Amino acid sequence: MTKRAVDRTLAALADPARRRVVEMLGQRPHRAGELAEALKLPAPAMSRHLRTLKQSGLVEETHPDFDARVRIYTLRHGAMADLKKWLAETEAMWRGQLASLKAHIEKKRK
Repeated sequence: MTKRAVDRTLAALADPARRRVVEMLGQRPHRAGELAEALKLPAPAMSRHLRTLKQSGLVEETHPDFDARVRIYTLRHGAMADLKKWLAETEAMWRGQLASLKAHIEKKRK
């Protein structure tokens, strides 16, 4: 796990529009225009969001053979693995800290 990958993922997901794009791509691949229309964003704004998601490694862009101008976006397989690992480790750390605090408080009560 790299801290840098987690930071990039969290930064990309900090924007509500980009989170919505990720949700939509979780259902199926979409063209850039479909995403822009669904989010009611102008094409340049959608392009910036998609560029950020690509740079973070969350989405991939492909072009169909019949038209290289069309861009299809999909979620990148395993893109959130580092984030999931970091969340699991953080949860385990907090679970341990809270268990220690609980034991300390209960010991003081006796």
